Amino acid sequence: MKQSDMVKFLDIFNQDKKIINLIYSDIKKIIKKNNFILGEEVTNFEKNFAKYCNSKHSIGCANGTDALFIALKSLNLPKNSEVILPAMTYCSTAFAIINAGLKPILVDIDKHAPTININEIKKKISKNTKVILPVHLYGSVVDIKKIRSLIGKRKIYIIDDCAQAHGAKLDNKRVGSLSDISCFSLYPGKNLGAYGDAGIITTNNKKLFAKMKNYRNLGSEKKFIHTQIGINSRLDTLQAAILNRKLDLLDRNNFNRIKIAKFYDDNISNKKITKINYSKHAVYHQYVICVKDRKKLAKIFDKNNIQYGYHYPKSINQIDSLKSIFKNKKYKNAEFIAKHGISLPIDPNLSKKDLIKVVDKLNSF
Repeated sequence: MKQSDMVKFLDIFNQDKKIINLIYSDIKKIIKKNNFILGEEVTNFEKNFAKYCNSKHSIGCANGTDALFIALKSLNLPKNSEVILPAMTYCSTAFAIINAGLKPILVDIDKHAPTININEIKKKISKNTKVILPVHLYGSVVDIKKIRSLIGKRKIYIIDDCAQAHGAKLDNKRVGSLSDISCFSLYPGKNLGAYGDAGIITTNNKKLFAKMKNYRNLGSEKKFIHTQIGINSRLDTLQAAILNRKLDLLDRNNFNRIKIAKFYDDNISNKKITKINYSKHAVYHQYVICVKDRKKLAKIFDKNNIQYGYHYPKSINQIDSLKSIFKNKKYKNAEFIAKHGISLPIDPNLSKKDLIKVVDKLNSF
């Protein structure tokens, strides 16, 4: 079968074709200027992204995992303070908590939905709870307003993991402006992705902004003056230039993802398939379905040159390096998606022909 007949999961080059020459030109300019670390392109992207999210401040960093780590460290929490997170997310969410010297407390997700069960959060809040860390998984948005209501007057921070939700909204407010601190990955496959590792943090808190900005640059604002023990996690100038160009395409690409998801919603009709419930203004970083015999469906996709993914094949409590922390605790809904979930092609430029092919194979499965 020809490469052109493949239904691609995500084709980044094709997605960026309209701006690729502008990106090449920007890269040449940076090389000529010889300004590779914290150049003006980083500042420009930080300002543009903060404006896009309707947030006062943003801090570029090396990757999404570091974004979470930096956010947690900025709070100066006592060791082993508890951080509540969902049992279904990427390992980075849990690793950042542990690496920050804090204790992860898992909460199951909603049934047939990718986001944390807010009613279950209430049961896990203790005197040691210092942070609730919801994840807008697959681009589906957690109701942060409900979490705020749940917290009430208690001093508990909300840090949301927005790695899969660039441009998504809760009501009319964009992700990135909903929480005390918001953390984004800009990994190549994201809705807004660089051409390498990258991340960004947003906040409306001026003090936390200053602290995180300093911390990501080895605790320094001026060369050789280090006011705190920080880390080296700077957003690369070349990546910032690329992201500045790609930010202009984000809404269009998200619109196309939403159209693709609607096509899947309207046309997948097979009792063997369980659809996932997404929030109203989701941006469909992934479109996930659940099937009992995932291996069989994967073989059909392989045979017909349809790319797919697993997001994620293990819930947090099932990850090898974390099993001992969570012992024999079970999280039924997270484990269900881990076992049965399969992510369908979601490239913003998929053709109607591609989508019909995917749906045809699903409905005859």
